[in-house]
Amino acid sequence: MIRHLVMFKLNEGVQREDPRVQAGEAALRPLGDHIEDLRFWECGWNISNRPIAYDFAINSAVDDADALKRYLEHPAHQAGVGLWREFATWVIADYEV
Repeated sequence: MIRHLVMFKLNEGVQREDPRVQAGEAALRPLGDHIEDLRFWECGWNISNRPIAYDFAINSAVDDADALKRYLEHPAHQAGVGLWREFATWVIADYEV
């Protein structure tokens, strides 16, 4: 199994209440119900007040590298990523468990 972690940092001046951010969140939240290759899916907003914290995170899992590739290429994933590119940057980690 591969754990796929993503942490998003909103661009300077962009707030959670921004309609673009709300649309981006709405695009990502249901992916666990729509992409068959996802074995685990959760996402949420950071609740700590630490200056090094990222703003939004995804914690997910797929069976193997082929499933990860299919997930990354899935149209619903691509659509969500396209929205986030407008207002955030992110880092990822993919590791075997």
